[in-house]
Amino acid sequence: MTSPLSTPTELQPTAEQQRVLERIEQQRERLRARRAARVQLLAMAGGHERVAGGMDESLALRAVGFAREHPLALAALAGVAIAAGPHKLMRWVGVVLPLLLRLGR
Repeated sequence: MTSPLSTPTELQPTAEQQRVLERIEQQRERLRARRAARVQLLAMAGGHERVAGGMDESLALRAVGFAREHPLALAALAGVAIAAGPHKLMRWVGVVLPLLLRLGR
């Protein structure tokens, strides 16, 4: 005797599930087309390396790019943070972080 779980059965999606599956497939196609267009655009641009910190990157990537390009500014910022102490640093982070997150949108 075999249990129903041991034999694979092919389930047919309902009409609503099929519409959802079709929308998912359309979205995947749009994403593939967007990726292909971007690759083509980068290839047409001559393969120039983009400077880290471009406007289309996330805030974290721009911060890393800035840190790589301006190590002295990063060292000065770290020195100020150490001199200010943890209490003042956390207070300023509470003020500056929401402003930075708004700029990232």
